[in-house]
Amino acid sequence: MNITKSKIFLVLFLSFIGGVFWASFFDAGIIFVLVLLIFAIIVFSLSHRNKIVLTAAFAVLFFALGIWKMNDSVSVLDELEWNERDISSRAIIIKEPEMKEKYQKVIVRFENEDELGIGKVLLRADLFDELEYGDVLDLNCKLEVPKNFSDDFDYRMYLAKDKIHYLCQNPSFKKTGENSGNILYHWILKGRKKCEEKIDTLIPAPGAALANGLLFGGDDRLSKSMQEKFSKTGMTHIVAVSGYNVTIIAEYLIFLGIFLGLWRKQAFYAAVAGILLFVVMIGLPSSGIRAGIMGTLLLWAAKNGRIASAYNAIICAGGIMVFANPLLLRWDIGFQLSFLAALGIIATGSFWEEFFIKKFRAFGFTEVVCMTVSAQIFVLPIILFNFKIFSVVSLFANLLILTIIPITMLLVFLTVVFGFIFPPLAVIFSWIAHIFLRYEVGVIDWLSGFSWASTEVSSFSWPWIVVWYAVLTYAVVKMNKYLKEREEE
Repeated sequence: MNITKSKIFLVLFLSFIGGVFWASFFDAGIIFVLVLLIFAIIVFSLSHRNKIVLTAAFAVLFFALGIWKMNDSVSVLDELEWNERDISSRAIIIKEPEMKEKYQKVIVRFENEDELGIGKVLLRADLFDELEYGDVLDLNCKLEVPKNFSDDFDYRMYLAKDKIHYLCQNPSFKKTGENSGNILYHWILKGRKKCEEKIDTLIPAPGAALANGLLFGGDDRLSKSMQEKFSKTGMTHIVAVSGYNVTIIAEYLIFLGIFLGLWRKQAFYAAVAGILLFVVMIGLPSSGIRAGIMGTLLLWAAKNGRIASAYNAIICAGGIMVFANPLLLRWDIGFQLSFLAALGIIATGSFWEEFFIKKFRAFGFTEVVCMTVSAQIFVLPIILFNFKIFSVVSLFANLLILTIIPITMLLVFLTVVFGFIFPPLAVIFSWIAHIFLRYEVGVIDWLSGFSWASTEVSSFSWPWIVVWYAVLTYAVVKMNKYLKEREEE
């Protein structure tokens, strides 16, 4: 059996991710890790010159490393329950406040955090409080460790994945300063806010809310009823920042670059620059950075056309992210969806290229449709397990809407740009964008109106997820084997 460096690389990263995954769901204490280490050393000493055995030994070591890394992250949380107390101190807002329906979600860090030993803290502020990133507060509240109020949702770990370990209950505060954060990041957020205001001025509602969601991510600008319609039709992802969405944007940027006369290599670098600009525009959130990495890797895979390298790149990116924050693997649904969607697009890319994309180019629309189907198949179990809802019309809604989303985003972007430099032209772009936005909202409104548009799935448990991905893995292996035999004929 030929063991290449590429295969060794893949095995080691998968072993580490597997170790984190194991420790996320099963008890694996220090004794278990020591047993794995001893086993690896014994295997290595018995046949250290055999490449297969050597790879197996290191795979066990990386698996043990994943378990240790996960246990180390969780152990921090076990010490927090004894530290609940009243606190009065200066705090800095370290993230742009998130506007909810009835409150603002604000994340702060106390100035003397090393002395207090508490890290990030989440508090709720009134909607009328004028707060922004970098504001300094004199803050009084009671620190509490988050508690889980439902067996279906681990709220404590949901916050812990973002290094938020405490809630600030009944806060009272006074703003005493501003612009205390990173000045560059502060100006990026200021610029984004100006852009959002320009969209609200030039594009009529409810299109403005969708336009802001498309360009900057997040569904908090949509009304509660519209959010429910998006969920019912499986279209929430279009206002989420994911590697899949970023990839679709990048594909259109490549197509646009080629259309404007760039070589494919030049168009690739232009698309990567477009991804970077997009992530900066939305304020450099962690989800956006992950999406940018996944999207760039998918572009790189398409540019090089090498499935093995593409798999390695995606798994490497996932492994590095999980090493930096092991809690992502189980408790960050956004990470799971981005990773699986990217993996699905790569795994099925050769099949679609051979049987559909080559035959039906359709100005790049066929490629977007195929990517949509791949991503939907690979992320569906995670959606069913976490949200307990299956959208019957989701695929149809995606096919009707997703192919024009990048065009809509481009029109909204041009509306913003010319809104600052040449308003008369901005008005023209805003009305064209409004036509597209009205169509998208109309389709979602129409499809969500059917009583059978979605159905509750309460019995989709972990065994079904295992079966689903086992079948998918088998299908992908058989499909790639068939394509390889076809090439050799």
